Amino acid sequence: MYEHVNFHQDNPEFIQNKFLITGGAGFIGSHLVDYLMEHGATEVRVVDNLSEGKKENIGHWLDDERFTFFEGNITDAVLMTEALQGVNYVSHQAALGSVPRSIRTPLATNEANVTGFLTVLDAARIAGVKRLVYASSSSVYGDHPQLPKVEQAIGNALSPYAVSKRVNELYADVFGRCYGMEFMGLRYFNIFGPRQKPDGPYAAVIPLFLASIMNDEPAYINGDGGQTRDFTFVENAVQANIRALSTPNSAAAGKVYNVAVGERMSVLEMYKVLCEFAGKGLNLVHREPRDGDIRDSLADISLAMTYLGYNPAVRMRDGLMRTLEWFRNV
Repeated sequence: MYEHVNFHQDNPEFIQNKFLITGGAGFIGSHLVDYLMEHGATEVRVVDNLSEGKKENIGHWLDDERFTFFEGNITDAVLMTEALQGVNYVSHQAALGSVPRSIRTPLATNEANVTGFLTVLDAARIAGVKRLVYASSSSVYGDHPQLPKVEQAIGNALSPYAVSKRVNELYADVFGRCYGMEFMGLRYFNIFGPRQKPDGPYAAVIPLFLASIMNDEPAYINGDGGQTRDFTFVENAVQANIRALSTPNSAAAGKVYNVAVGERMSVLEMYKVLCEFAGKGLNLVHREPRDGDIRDSLADISLAMTYLGYNPAVRMRDGLMRTLEWFRNV
């Protein structure tokens, strides 16, 4: 999928390194694995406990001698020490996602997202890792009303998940200052695409809609559907990660970047587009708004464009079509 794009052209030697992807059997993580492997990385390692990820997402690499899979938790310091030996670059994607889940199980969210993150950071420090790029979230903007969202304007957190991601940013900043390490955070805005799970109580809205459309079942919309999101195709997230990992621009380190398209679409409009692409009629059921959700989201991506050379090539409608085609074929 990624052999036709090159996001590390400013640093071609970058690929000749050893990489660790935490959460690499998951949705975004497995796409990063594909990019690195398809471009000839010296070695790629994955740590994943398979609570959210699926081994089938990385199954096509398991027999490749350049690939190593560690099944376990990022909170396991011994495991992380082993997995990080000799690693040059880390992409930290492992997390317990979902705002509603964090409201129901805050301790589990904190354990995975804060304790796990700190364990990875400390193991990376000991291992002498060159650079670590980690997944943050647009949820850290909380109740700040400004649109588009700019990195320095943060409001009050609306969920334990948002708190956990903000704590990640603070820990990365402190580790960078105390230990001279290079960190970059990526605030994801509603990433979607192939391999995103449609099952489970905390599945994201796009795979849920696609499952309902494919099965001719009602789609459930929280509230009136007028809430807007900066839906971002997964290839754009891969681009941001690779550019952050590979950039030779030393001024890019120590920052947090929005990863989005810079456009927004309402949830209701997005559902109508999917139905149009699938040739299906609307089959909607509205229900109560979801706790912890914000009304509108839109990213200013100028910081990532300036420091990372980020340029989202896949727009919303194209991404929705590509995701629909993948769902049809699995």
